[in-house]
Amino acid sequence: MSEISSGNTRKVEVVFSPLNFPSYFENKDCTVVVIDIFRATSAICAAFESGIESLIPVDTIEKAKKYQQEGFLVGAERNAEIVEGFDFGNSPLTFKNEKYKNQSVVLTTTNGTKAIEIAKEATTVIIGAFTNFTALCQYVEDQDKDVLLLCAGWKDRFNLEDTLFAGAVAEKISKNLRFQNLSDSSIAAINMYITAKKDMYGFLGESSHRKRLSRLNMEEDIIYCLSFDKSSIVPILKGDKIIAAS
Repeated sequence: MSEISSGNTRKVEVVFSPLNFPSYFENKDCTVVVIDIFRATSAICAAFESGIESLIPVDTIEKAKKYQQEGFLVGAERNAEIVEGFDFGNSPLTFKNEKYKNQSVVLTTTNGTKAIEIAKEATTVIIGAFTNFTALCQYVEDQDKDVLLLCAGWKDRFNLEDTLFAGAVAEKISKNLRFQNLSDSSIAAINMYITAKKDMYGFLGESSHRKRLSRLNMEEDIIYCLSFDKSSIVPILKGDKIIAAS
């Protein structure tokens, strides 16, 4: 066996729920990819593509209100809807123009920002979505560290869309010999993605969150969030802020 295949490969693990994160977080010197396809991480990628300077993720409404009192533009979402009194929610379409260009904004969401908070002790925490897929995979490979693909899920429960994206990333980076140490969860996610990739929209037709968004007339958001490579920016957590990775 080669040196790479005999023990120097990087571990690639999928964490299906934030509740499981402590069990996987054995090595802080790793790359954590936070995934909330419907819709927080898709919205964060869209925000950076539209030209924002930085984004401050917070896990509670109370923290978001404090930033609002300080004069920040603040987005807040709970149960897929904008929280009354805030500037926006977590739709990526919020950022389809350059309304927030060069500004620092704050965001709290039901699942995604909670996952970011949980992951923040890792050396590298980056934001992943189908919309920055290729750039994200290249960045992960360049970091050359163990990888945790952290699915935000729905209120700590497993969901399909985050797992599909985790599987897509695991499949892509495992073509690099250095990233072939796949966990069982990665193998499961890859197989789900292979099954779904020709029609992810249809595959997710009965999924809980797609139905939740459809009831709220957010089909355009769903289509956007399942689109590949709308951005070449990889948002990265630095301290308490997310910025565009250099």
